[in-house]
Amino acid sequence: MAPRVRLLLFVIWTLADPVRLGSDSEGDGGCYAFSRPVILQGLTDNSRFRALCSRERLLASFGNNVVRLSTANTYSYQKVDLPFQEYVEQLLHPQDPTSLGNGAGSGVPFHWHGPGFSEVIYGRKRWFLYPHEKTPEFHPNETTLSWLQNIYPALTPSARPLECTIHAGEVLYFPDRWWHATLNLDTSVFISTFLS
Repeated sequence: MAPRVRLLLFVIWTLADPVRLGSDSEGDGGCYAFSRPVILQGLTDNSRFRALCSRERLLASFGNNVVRLSTANTYSYQKVDLPFQEYVEQLLHPQDPTSLGNGAGSGVPFHWHGPGFSEVIYGRKRWFLYPHEKTPEFHPNETTLSWLQNIYPALTPSARPLECTIHAGEVLYFPDRWWHATLNLDTSVFISTFLS
């Protein structure tokens, strides 16, 4: 087994089997390792995958296939079906706060779920994260870009989220029930794996 694969399996095993660290201030009997986001670097090399997924190759293979786009907003869940080629040619470009697509400026507004990993295959993805007990100020039907432009500047330093930018080949572990929103800084491809 390759060293990188062994290391990744060890990291996944470690995260899936929490270690008790000691008592916390809320008296729930303890806190656990990996209760905060962690960035893992140098685990993957997706250069071959990126080459197979060039714009030209994808259009040649899947240009006529229908894809479903979603705003991913909490309430609206607007969905649009269109050919992949039309998506690439008309919507895959930098976004404004109200547009639909997956280019720079698009993303997913604040939400939470179980723990998991998110690996960026192509591009860069900016993350905003709050622990589960600290609900962020946001409108569930607005984009992350809109939140960043309208709400974020008014937040005090103590009210701001943890932030990071994940690049191609990096993996972010996000803990259980942590609020998070994402913003694509480029056209991005990523894979998320949920642990529960």
